[in-house]
Amino acid sequence: MKSNLISKSETSTLLKKISQEWNMEFPKMKNVRVHQILDDAQIITGEGLKILKIENDYLPFLSETTILEKFPNVEVDMGAVKFMCKGANLMRPGIKKFTEFEKDKLVCIVEETHHKFLAVGKSVVSSSELESMEKGEVIQNLHYISDKFWETGKTIYD
Repeated sequence: MKSNLISKSETSTLLKKISQEWNMEFPKMKNVRVHQILDDAQIITGEGLKILKIENDYLPFLSETTILEKFPNVEVDMGAVKFMCKGANLMRPGIKKFTEFEKDKLVCIVEETHHKFLAVGKSVVSSSELESMEKGEVIQNLHYISDKFWETGKTIYD
């Protein structure tokens, strides 16, 4: 796996882009590294920051609880957990509770018992549409516990 530090200007551009996409502020950072894991996937690390970039999508890494907590989330029942951890998309019947979110936005998936983050995905519907749904796909699973990124990410320390 190749890993390089990125320049101050690249870091600043990256943080600005992520701040806009995620609608949250990031402090200025030095020593931001890009770890190339696949042709189309990178893990970006900095002080208190770990981001997964898949193609053109930036996702908070599942180990970054403080960042994940700032995103909208859905709580799933225990029956959905094993499917989430195998990469399945989230379907309506597995959802217990949820916060407000828009369509095509990043949403975290949390299990109901210990409130652990299981996955990060992109919403296929908005939370207002979700309320009236009885079945169907709600979130496209992009990054989940035990995926290849998770396993690689555990080996990267800043």
